[in-house]
Amino acid sequence: MSDKEEIKVAYTRDGFGEALLELGATNPNVVALCADLAESTRMLAFKEKYPERYIELGVAEQNLATVASGLANYGKIPFIASYATFSPGRNNEQIRTTISLNNVPVKIVGSHAGLSVGPDGATHQALEDMALMRVQPRMTVVSPCDKEEARKATLAAATHPGPVYIRLAREKTPVMTTRETPFAIGKATVMWESAHGAEVAVFATGPLLYEALAAAKQIEQAVPTVVINVHTIKPLDVQTIVQHAKEARAVVVVEEHQVAGGLGSAIAEVLAQQCPTPIEFVGVKDMFGQSGEPKELLEHYKLTAPHIADAIRKVAGRK
Repeated sequence: MSDKEEIKVAYTRDGFGEALLELGATNPNVVALCADLAESTRMLAFKEKYPERYIELGVAEQNLATVASGLANYGKIPFIASYATFSPGRNNEQIRTTISLNNVPVKIVGSHAGLSVGPDGATHQALEDMALMRVQPRMTVVSPCDKEEARKATLAAATHPGPVYIRLAREKTPVMTTRETPFAIGKATVMWESAHGAEVAVFATGPLLYEALAAAKQIEQAVPTVVINVHTIKPLDVQTIVQHAKEARAVVVVEEHQVAGGLGSAIAEVLAQQCPTPIEFVGVKDMFGQSGEPKELLEHYKLTAPHIADAIRKVAGRK
């Protein structure tokens, strides 16, 4: 992660598309449904190889959810995909009533989430989707950090009981994991730990994990940290979170999402009950997105490594 190190970047949605093809070859019950965005969401390859198992709903996200629910009731494993602002944004009621309430194994893929759609602006920048999904009973919520983790999350979702929401970005993002990196739904992973012990535990989710790792390296001599990849927002890995919060005695949470209702809220709820700890939140703070280049927007909303480093210093001073 030095300035001279070449960082590989890739689309998280490519990982989803590759895994969906793998599932198509191994599980005849896997079907794909899309809302007129097969190319953008990377369902196109599945559509072309398994046309009899692909359903195009058009721009009708409410139908996307309800048709998938019906298929799931008859033994299929439907994956539905659209932009996150539309699914779960537009069709949240249908997801709640026909999928979560009935506890059927529909796998909801919300692509182009966060600020990554850039110039498309506030209407297309889903910053509330994890909150919408994690509040629903029976819903599992996964926010992969990179392409490889998105692939693993998709494969795992197919066999995971009940409904699952998988959050993907639009832009290419740094690849931080490999095929050998452990992944299990509900199990957080330590990605970085200072050799000097950790004074602050940094919990990050999604592609912003890269910024958290960069911040940890920048500030290592001043404030040693441990950085944990919390790819599963629900169910949280409570044991790992509480363990590192107790050891470090200060916490920073990093997410490309509203602070209210997202990973930060989920971790704060756990720590309030089990291990009250000073905590700083790096996320979007009660604001909508706006048009701009993704990198500019991350800086504008203070989601980049220097701002994460500031949060680490601040929470360390509160111990």
